[in-house]
Amino acid sequence: MSVENLKIKAAVIEEIKEKLEKAESAVVIDYIGTTVEQANALRKNLREAGVDYTVYKNTLMAKAIEGTKYEGLKDVLSGPSALAISYDDATAPARVLAKSIKDFGKMAFKAGVVEGTFYDAEGMQAIASIPSRDELIAKFMGSIQSPVGKMVRTFQAIADAKAE
Repeated sequence: MSVENLKIKAAVIEEIKEKLEKAESAVVIDYIGTTVEQANALRKNLREAGVDYTVYKNTLMAKAIEGTKYEGLKDVLSGPSALAISYDDATAPARVLAKSIKDFGKMAFKAGVVEGTFYDAEGMQAIASIPSRDELIAKFMGSIQSPVGKMVRTFQAIADAKAE
């Protein structure tokens, strides 16, 4: 193997390590069977969700995750594998990938690590059903707003009744 090849591989391993150090979650999928159109649509959806999606060689990913909280993914690195990484929303990769898996009828979760916890394919499917942080905040705010609004309307009705 040439020195140049070794330098390239070392740079890719370092790139993966740097991405994972900043990541909230990382999901490995089997992307077999997707068409170029589907792959482009998937990349676009992931990019819009702030998810970094890259296909790396399994051997390079395995070396990059050695000794990290992502080491559990080593066992699923066989066959076609792609890595989806999120830096902000820990559940975003699972949600976007699950939608694409459903829409395309292809691809499959292999495993993932979300906030330091390893999940197998079934676990990743469950993670995918968790709403985003923004959705949860919106639901919470809506649940707070409803009783306050009702109380304001009640006080207004009392004030209107006394004014008559």
